[in-house]
Amino acid sequence: MAAAARMNTVAGHVAAARRFDGQCCIATGGARGIGRAMAERLAAEGARAVALFDVGDGTEAVASLQKLGTKALAVNVDLTKEAAVNAAVAQVLKEFGNVDVLVQAAGITGKTNLKTHEVDTEDFMKVYDINVKAIFLACKAVIPSMLAKGYGRIVNVASISGKDGNAGMFAYSSSKAAVINLTKVMGKDYANVGADLTINCVAPAVVRTAMVDAMPAEQVKYMTDKIPMGRCGDLAEVASTVAFAASKECSFTTGFCLDATGGRAVY
Repeated sequence: MAAAARMNTVAGHVAAARRFDGQCCIATGGARGIGRAMAERLAAEGARAVALFDVGDGTEAVASLQKLGTKALAVNVDLTKEAAVNAAVAQVLKEFGNVDVLVQAAGITGKTNLKTHEVDTEDFMKVYDINVKAIFLACKAVIPSMLAKGYGRIVNVASISGKDGNAGMFAYSSSKAAVINLTKVMGKDYANVGADLTINCVAPAVVRTAMVDAMPAEQVKYMTDKIPMGRCGDLAEVASTVAFAASKECSFTTGFCLDATGGRAVY
């Protein structure tokens, strides 16, 4: 199916669905890439308010959300600092009243196309801070309000490399494996607490974003060649998978890693 046809199919689904009517959401990494695509999908399906947590300029992303009739707020926050994350969540709760959905896409690849013994330790720790610690901190800050309300959805963006491991991407692949496992633990932690709270993750294969464009071409080719569909994923396709996991429909699935890999992962 051509890209335009795929986009039309996704747009058709959005037109028919209003799964987030009246809900308030947070999207980390929401100023660009997968995070922005997720935020726009939530808004297109009726979210009352969306807050974007990112270190970049969120002005353009906020404007795109407002055009969809959604209240939008960009918060410049270092997601690796607990005090900063707590303050950002407190700001959202004050501004919007509650948080129904937390979707987390903030992440970096770090230096790639390296053998393990060539990996820089400082870069390795930076990848873990942003890809793992930040997800933990945002969940820790948001979950109490979800428990108080009795409802919540959390969706963390992992990666197929967290299942398979990508050669040349030691820090990134192992950090995404951690994201998958912390999601499994959290899903079980809150599966029977008297609240409709599910916590899942999505594992995309390579998707064309600025982060991927900055990687060495041979590394991107290596990842793309592993996809049976023979192409990269679209942002809209990943956002569609996230939208299910973030919706009320996802009520009997928790601690699970959903696939968005063009057939690379069938387990």
